[in-house]
Amino acid sequence: MPTTRSGGTVTASPRAVVTELAAAVPVSASASVPVAVDPTGFSARCTRVLLSPWSRLSLLLVLLAGAASSVLLLQPQKLLADGWPPQLSGAAAVLLFALAYGVCTVAFVPRPLLNLAAGALFGSPWGTASALAGTVLGAGIAFGLGRALGQDALRPLLRGRWLKAADGQLSRHGFRSMMAARLFPGVPFWAANYCAAVSRMGWGAFLLATALGSIPNTAAYVVAGARASKPTSPAFLLAMACIALPALVGAVVAWRKRHQLREH
Repeated sequence: MPTTRSGGTVTASPRAVVTELAAAVPVSASASVPVAVDPTGFSARCTRVLLSPWSRLSLLLVLLAGAASSVLLLQPQKLLADGWPPQLSGAAAVLLFALAYGVCTVAFVPRPLLNLAAGALFGSPWGTASALAGTVLGAGIAFGLGRALGQDALRPLLRGRWLKAADGQLSRHGFRSMMAARLFPGVPFWAANYCAAVSRMGWGAFLLATALGSIPNTAAYVVAGARASKPTSPAFLLAMACIALPALVGAVVAWRKRHQLREH
């Protein structure tokens, strides 16, 4: 301890001791200065590019192309000729078919083919239930993919008169427009899904309109598939009439609506 000239001692204050100790211990620059993250760095730029609208749209196109290629290789239409695997039956078979139905519709497999298969495999009641469940599932998957991966990139491209009119109809009158698209078979299933996803239609209106609007056409094809072995039966003939009549009405409505679209 330091001493005075008269021989006494000087007691250092605690603050002074702490100050001297702090000065004696070197402090690293990394511990005293926070490291700043450069928002313009390479990783940040890569993240922005990967999450950009066009990157997400490209991912959507790759997923759809892969799904379509898988369908071409697996050929699910063989179910019509070979039948359902014998080890699957009952509710499990119906549920599995509904899941496969939904995935196949996302991969652009025509719904009439799947509806005929449902009728041939499970009959009219269970075939209709399975096909409707698969229809709503496939529509929901396609709508979710289109909304998450394609909407931001495609909405700025809606500049044409017809495109703007269709987008406005779907956005303002979502439930009514989707009901019409499902009731009349002239609109492809996948096209209605992705057009609705790009618009501002809500999830609830889309799914409810899909479920209700798909009942007549789906049931008609399922009954036709269940009674295909008896093409002269009243049930088969009525089913074919229910398939042909909406197609005719849809063609007439589309012919008249084209004038309204031109006026917009």
